[in-house]
Amino acid sequence: MEYTVQKLGNLASISTRTLRYYDEIGILKPARINSSGYRIYGEKEVDMLQQILFFRELDVSLDSIKEILTNPSFNKANALREHREKLLKKRNQLDTLIANVDKTLAITGGEIKMSDKEKFEGFKKTIIDNNEKKYGKEIREKYGKDTIEKSNEKIMNMTEKQYDEVTQLEEQVTTSLAKAFENGDPASDIAQKTADLHKKWLLYYWSDYSKEAHAGIAQTYVDDIRFTAYYDKNQPGTAAFLRDAILIYTGMRKQ
Repeated sequence: MEYTVQKLGNLASISTRTLRYYDEIGILKPARINSSGYRIYGEKEVDMLQQILFFRELDVSLDSIKEILTNPSFNKANALREHREKLLKKRNQLDTLIANVDKTLAITGGEIKMSDKEKFEGFKKTIIDNNEKKYGKEIREKYGKDTIEKSNEKIMNMTEKQYDEVTQLEEQVTTSLAKAFENGDPASDIAQKTADLHKKWLLYYWSDYSKEAHAGIAQTYVDDIRFTAYYDKNQPGTAAFLRDAILIYTGMRKQ
């Protein structure tokens, strides 16, 4: 069966403007243009649109979707299985958050009481969800799916005592880093102490530690503007300083 832009938009519940934009950026071209100048889409294009909408539902950028779909090794069946797995996971996450909202509403109305443990479980889930939304695809590509899943599992198993510890440790890293930056030498005792504190902080989230991985994430603080902006918010150059201190600490750069 063939569809015009209008009919395909109605079928997929998206605007004709979106379909025209997909055509302009080359992510979804029509099968042909008829004699009247209308875009015509066939079964292949409908399947492609389904894939695009699956990825969009998972907050994947259009640039990344285009790169994935135009890859010669793209396999539709494997992609669908992966979509299903991710959607099931997302559904479980939403079910957990909805349950917490329902409990909170009930608490507000005086119907039930939510334990501190239940509140904390929902909070940990929110940390993972936010991290997945911001960096999910990138960190999986860089570190592998299993590594990220183990890290998420470690967060979910974190006790309130451990959370308090890692929160205090994060504050220590920030304070120590500011003092080390004033010193100006990434090889100084205080800078190396900061790198060690940073390692201890990571171990609350990582299932395994390696000097290579530690150095790699330190480099990310400079390469990724989001991390750079976080570390440089008070003093420009702090991200690069921390990177250098960690590279020396891990032996990846000589003093």
